[in-house]
Amino acid sequence: MSRPQSQAEYLASLLPPSVAGTQFGRRALFRGALGVAAAGSLAACGGDSGDSAADTKSATGVVTFGSNQSDEVPKAAYAKVTDQFHTANPKLTVKTNTVDHNTFQEQINSYLQGSPDDVFTWFSGFRMRFFAAKGLAGDISDIWPDMKGFSDALKTASTGDDGKQYFVPFTNYPWAIFYRKSVFADKGYQVPKTLDDLVALSKQMQKDKLAPIAFGDKDGWPAMGTFDQLNMRINGFQFHMDLMAGKKPWNGPEVKKVFDTWAGLLPYHQDASLGRTWQEAAQSLQQKKAGMYVLGMFVGQQFPKGAEQDDLDFFTFPEIDSAIGSDAIEAPIDGFMMSKRPKNEAGAKAFLKYLATPEAEGVSVAADPTVIAVNSGADTGAYSALQKKAVEFVGSAKNISQFMDRDTRPDFASNVMIPAIQTFIKNPKDIDGLVNSIEKQKQSIFATDS
Repeated sequence: MSRPQSQAEYLASLLPPSVAGTQFGRRALFRGALGVAAAGSLAACGGDSGDSAADTKSATGVVTFGSNQSDEVPKAAYAKVTDQFHTANPKLTVKTNTVDHNTFQEQINSYLQGSPDDVFTWFSGFRMRFFAAKGLAGDISDIWPDMKGFSDALKTASTGDDGKQYFVPFTNYPWAIFYRKSVFADKGYQVPKTLDDLVALSKQMQKDKLAPIAFGDKDGWPAMGTFDQLNMRINGFQFHMDLMAGKKPWNGPEVKKVFDTWAGLLPYHQDASLGRTWQEAAQSLQQKKAGMYVLGMFVGQQFPKGAEQDDLDFFTFPEIDSAIGSDAIEAPIDGFMMSKRPKNEAGAKAFLKYLATPEAEGVSVAADPTVIAVNSGADTGAYSALQKKAVEFVGSAKNISQFMDRDTRPDFASNVMIPAIQTFIKNPKDIDGLVNSIEKQKQSIFATDS
């Protein structure tokens, strides 16, 4: 079995070298999110329905759907999507099996090797390619010609090492520093442009009796986002992706500087973070007890719709090194995969074909305004100000990562980095011991790739 291509290699393959770093190239990568319906690119990835449609038109019965969207807002959004699918396909019923997001993610390997649902939620990037290469996902190449509105880049993001498609992209969202506009206006705070600005703002927030940076890492993965932001700002995008791919040492001076910088910022984070979920941390931002939060746009799920959600805004993680800048961001792509041996394959493929439509994405982003659609045909007319800003933010980024637990091997992310980062949060003084332990474990895990 070939080694799953690293996320760095995957991203490099998305665009030709002549446009990879240009404005055209950046926008081509997420053309769907920007709503630029270029006929040529659509024809490359989605054409008229062919013979594969015949397999799904006569599909009947129950399609089981394993979902990790356990929080109230996205769970309700997915319920509307499955209801609409049933309305359009009355002979097919979707039975949703919703599992706690963190549990689903940590137990995905055993789930796929057991009796998985016909269709399940997952992510693009290394983790999708990893399970496809292990033979734990179903090939959906036969229905990809029926899918319209996906750019070449999104097709590549859905393709395994063997050149076959295993993933249907659905939505994405940026990671950034989120804040309440009303709090900044009331206190006269200015959006920080540099790390020094961020520190100065944090000190002022402490004087104003606010926790500067909301923080909750009880589930292990949220703090990975802070590491990613710092690493891309300090060492650059390519180093970050090489580090995730196991090509750079974790005990080198570059990573030590990341943890050292983070240690200097920890006094401005909410304390007792290992006993707090991301939802609870988000609620402290919503309740104006914290001033900022480094998280994905799903932070808005903890804000009531209306004036509360409209008060939410964000800015990119500030610049640390002027030679590197701040134009690399994280914007994970969420979507769906089919199990290796679905009980109702025709029904599963019919459901996946529906999920690939702009109508399905439109239902989801309308019900959950903390995500944006990736299909170029999706109606963005009703987007909130936050969604519109997210589209521009993603479209203007020079480089885009997918998040640590998607950009690296799942066993390394879960078994090494979650406990390592939590150890760091408890004891940020022993950085040498921390990075040496990470590197030793990395060498053991990544050795199985060779």
